[in-house]
Amino acid sequence: MNPRVSRSSALASKATGFPIAKIAAKLAIGYSLDEIQNDITKETPASFEPTLDYIVVKIPRFNFEKFPAADPRLTTTMKSVGEAMAIGRSFPEALQKAMRSLEKKGYSFSFDKEGDLERELQGAAVATEMRIHHVQRALFLGASVPKVHEVSKIDPWFLDQIAQINEMAYELSERKELTREVLREAKRFGFSDKQIADIVGLMESDIRRKREILDIHPVYKTVDTCAAEFKALTPYHYSSYEDESEVEPRTKPAVLILGSGPNRIGQGVEFDYSCVHAAFALKDMDFETIMVNCNPETVSTDYDTADRLYFEPLTFEDVMEIYRAELAVGPVAGVIVQLGGQTPLGLAKALQDAGVPIVGTSPESIDIAEDRGEFGALLEREQLRAPEFGLAYSYTDALSIAHRVGYPVLVRPSYVLGGRGMEIVYDDSALESYISRATEISPDHPVLVDRFLDHATELDVDALFDGKELFLAGIMEHIEEAGIHSGDSACVLPPVDVSERELAEIRTATEKIARGIGVLGLVNIQFAIESGTLYVLEANPRASRTVPFVSKAIGVPLAKAAAQISLGKSIASLRTEGVLPQEGDGIARGISVKEAVLPWNRFRKRDGSGVDALLGPEMRSTGEVMGRDTTFGRAFSKSQSAASGALPNSGSVFVSFADRDKVQGIIGAQKLADAGYELYATAGTAKALADKGIVVQNVRKFSEGPGPKGESTALDLIESGTVSLVVNTPFGSGPREDGWRIRTSAVARGIPIITTISGLNAAAEAMVAQRAGGFTVTSLQEWLR
Repeated sequence: MNPRVSRSSALASKATGFPIAKIAAKLAIGYSLDEIQNDITKETPASFEPTLDYIVVKIPRFNFEKFPAADPRLTTTMKSVGEAMAIGRSFPEALQKAMRSLEKKGYSFSFDKEGDLERELQGAAVATEMRIHHVQRALFLGASVPKVHEVSKIDPWFLDQIAQINEMAYELSERKELTREVLREAKRFGFSDKQIADIVGLMESDIRRKREILDIHPVYKTVDTCAAEFKALTPYHYSSYEDESEVEPRTKPAVLILGSGPNRIGQGVEFDYSCVHAAFALKDMDFETIMVNCNPETVSTDYDTADRLYFEPLTFEDVMEIYRAELAVGPVAGVIVQLGGQTPLGLAKALQDAGVPIVGTSPESIDIAEDRGEFGALLEREQLRAPEFGLAYSYTDALSIAHRVGYPVLVRPSYVLGGRGMEIVYDDSALESYISRATEISPDHPVLVDRFLDHATELDVDALFDGKELFLAGIMEHIEEAGIHSGDSACVLPPVDVSERELAEIRTATEKIARGIGVLGLVNIQFAIESGTLYVLEANPRASRTVPFVSKAIGVPLAKAAAQISLGKSIASLRTEGVLPQEGDGIARGISVKEAVLPWNRFRKRDGSGVDALLGPEMRSTGEVMGRDTTFGRAFSKSQSAASGALPNSGSVFVSFADRDKVQGIIGAQKLADAGYELYATAGTAKALADKGIVVQNVRKFSEGPGPKGESTALDLIESGTVSLVVNTPFGSGPREDGWRIRTSAVARGIPIITTISGLNAAAEAMVAQRAGGFTVTSLQEWLR
């Protein structure tokens, strides 16, 4: 028992419409349940327990693909990174809606009549992310409910419900013609148009057209806490294929805001922040705000954030039906897709093609930013540099491109997003290894080969553009060098190592790109500076994951301003109204550092050993924190304390540098030694430090074993707690047992670990600041006065 609000409290609140945390807070200050009014009915007290006339299903979302070495079995250690929730009038309907809400390709049930029953039964016996699919497939291929219960130990009631879904799918497959009755019944079981199309051998658009002809559409029911006994005053809706809709008429023009769906690595609550602030801003503009989302962990799915809430999957089919229902009861100004991350952005073109007005940046503009050829042409017209790249259709192509642009190169499959499958390679053998090990390369599956800007400084820019004027909100300098995913890199605002000339060049480039793309609202652009030359890496014409950080650092509500620009306001008018500063760009108050939260200790290999704690071009962080102070050292120190544990004020530090890092690592090591920290290092690093006059104790590598006189290895120092900070930069991407053991041992013991030279330099500055003292605690309101 936990005498507190738990993770499931948020789920229960969204499932019932009963705001547990809000009521708990009132109870804590002396109210009794019968004194607290139910917000939804405005008639009943909180002492009336919620009554449900619907079914709610929650499914966790996993990101095991980000940790390929991790054991995918589910255990007592939580491994999910988010969740989706769905509401329906039956369990099959809610289950299938929840499964498509996860937004994972191939995660909806499959009804292929060919398959290996024995393999599916084996899969059903093991608790993994895909177990429910093995259960469904085993039942579909002929296994009985008792047999599947025997191997899976899942309650027969649930198995019987899944069997009913299979029976409906089988009936669909046997029909020569889809009648109104059969199609409607399939929709009542939660089947999407895409699933039905796959079963009967048609296109998704064919099923949608058939439903239009037969007038088969969902109605929207209301979560009211009382099973319709009292009238609900907060429109909190879910879809079902029944007869009576509960969507009320309205007179104000409405704007649909598409949320970000379930949290996952790369798309989390940062986007929910933008959606919520947009809802508040559009209410102020006298629009009816309509939120569409399926994530119970978010503020956007609170029943009182928007004027109307639809707890629905973020798919083309589901969003189109909501648009249709709202259009039937009042005017709709349009749909905002640029605030919820990649999920709504991916729906923009299909929605526009179906006649839905997209407000803000247009789908055509989004295409310019996302199409490598079009974006490259834009940069060329504007005389902006980008790293050289090529598209390889074979290993020979990849080798030729690598030799043309020069090593190191960044390689990735062209058909994945979000850094998946990316790797930095430094020579021919590493490139050959990547091609053979990590990807399928062919004319249908080319590989992108980019020149990698080694030791470059990467920067993130968030800005607003209204078609005429640019408001540059902030330029963030990444603390880790280019090559670390922007979501995993710490960053500082304002930048500390960028010249005034470079800042002016970045602003000019940002305005050229925003104008060239046709941005209307927020834009995020990633730059890199190498040897004084500015390169454009990519542009995203949407809210980025750094919008909440920048908004708090400069004291400007960027998401609110973006929503208003999307609906026609200018930056000039927002300056007049006080939403934006009266003149100029965003100005950071103090020094702010964003640090990533990484879940290394949550994942283990099958043998129980840890996964490697290495940063790279593929994002792995599951959250972030912010540190703020008057100096970089103190701000960085605060961010580390919040993210993964405080940096040590005294004691010993173990350092081990890859050969290519030995020169750059000297500065940080010297700072630590000068500040009074005792340094330990393995032979090669110890020699490099000693040659520069730095006092260091030589220790043996794990692979060398203890010395003849019992001298300790680096691993012994970590496991005994002798060192309180570990600095270990990796030797390329291949498996190196010494480095892996050092990093995983430090993670297991909660010892802070740094794997980049830039990270070491930042930590050294923070540790010097810690020893000097002078830290203060200041509220956000005081910073922003």
